[in-house]
Amino acid sequence: MRARSALIAFVTMFSAILAGLAAAPASADPVVLAGKYVALGDSYASGTGAGSYGDSGGCKRSANAYPQLWANANAPSAFSFVACSGAVTTDVLNNQVGALTADTSLVTISIGGNDAGFASVMTDCNLGSDSDCVTRNQQAQTYARDQLPARLDAVYTQLRDRAPDAEVVVLGYPHIYVLNGDCTLGLSETKRAAINGSADVLAEVTSGRAAAYGFTFVDGRTAFSGHEICAAGERWLNSVTWPVDESYHPNVAGHRDGYYPALEAVA
Repeated sequence: MRARSALIAFVTMFSAILAGLAAAPASADPVVLAGKYVALGDSYASGTGAGSYGDSGGCKRSANAYPQLWANANAPSAFSFVACSGAVTTDVLNNQVGALTADTSLVTISIGGNDAGFASVMTDCNLGSDSDCVTRNQQAQTYARDQLPARLDAVYTQLRDRAPDAEVVVLGYPHIYVLNGDCTLGLSETKRAAINGSADVLAEVTSGRAAAYGFTFVDGRTAFSGHEICAAGERWLNSVTWPVDESYHPNVAGHRDGYYPALEAVA
């Protein structure tokens, strides 16, 4: 008798639970896995070269860019994607840091290459002689060592002041070329080595300033290793392409298989 009563009580309780579940709204709020995320920076952050720019105009913010991929996978409570093609450090200060608030929990940024003039470096190396290319890279490297640190400090100070509790991840630039690689046409090895040398200087300067602020640095050279232009396998960077401003930028695979997993590993 007692067993029968216990069984009836259990069935009654289970039925009530099922009824409660059935009464739950069909469109429950989405699960939030992360706090507010703000993505800042230049064309390497906006995804120029990876297509699918929506209504972002000249900023060329791609649906395939690493910030959007991270947001898709981690469902932040809010997402501000304000990186813009062509941005320099002053553009970040004037037009982007306003997206940061005290409750921001993650900030990513790629910046500095345009300050040092690497768009014009690539133009000069494509149109000029080996010596012209080497000289232009040396000029850019000197700027990166002497002038860029103060510009990065101005940006990084704003990041820390405006989002004091945020994790900040600084993503660096990759090598553009595999040296002595699988290219039969294009720039000479002398030019390719000079361009890669500039990427090394940028990484040295940027990682040093990021460390001074306690930020995490993601080395783009490591993230893209074996997939640069002239790699034997899949290449994650555009060579000269059209539109020309998308040349020497990460393609869809570069963001999906290069930058995104490197960011996911640390954020």
